[in-house]
Amino acid sequence: MKRIVKVLVLAALALSLSACGISKLKDLSVSSLGVKYITPTSNRSLKGVLLLGLDNPSIDFTVKDVEGVIKYYDRDIVNFTAGELPVQGKSEQVYELPCTATLCDKVSFLDLLVIASKKSLEGMSADVKLNASLKNGMHLPLSFKEIDLEQFTQ
Repeated sequence: MKRIVKVLVLAALALSLSACGISKLKDLSVSSLGVKYITPTSNRSLKGVLLLGLDNPSIDFTVKDVEGVIKYYDRDIVNFTAGELPVQGKSEQVYELPCTATLCDKVSFLDLLVIASKKSLEGMSADVKLNASLKNGMHLPLSFKEIDLEQFTQ
């Protein structure tokens, strides 16, 4: 009986420590955003690597199942997905995040070139969903709406 109580206490302690780490995940912030490279892979898709600066005051975790959409003045222009990204705890680093992107319906590469020619991210935003996977096997779904991309150019 004492052994079962010890196991339950240890499990509760481990869960509470993990919960502390999970609660701090909400303090995670994106400090920078850049593009290492982009390569067209077909007439509707691209692949590339983003440079993602993260300030993580929390524990180690892995970003998985990233998907989202980039918008230009509320018009969906690109859907994207990204690979796994291990994020080191209690650190501020720039990570390389491999991504694939597909143009939304009624959007062409010419439309993207017109937007890019403005040399500004004004009017651009992103909606992103992902899972944060902790070492203990817990998963935390995170969702970010209407991230103003222009803030990363200043």
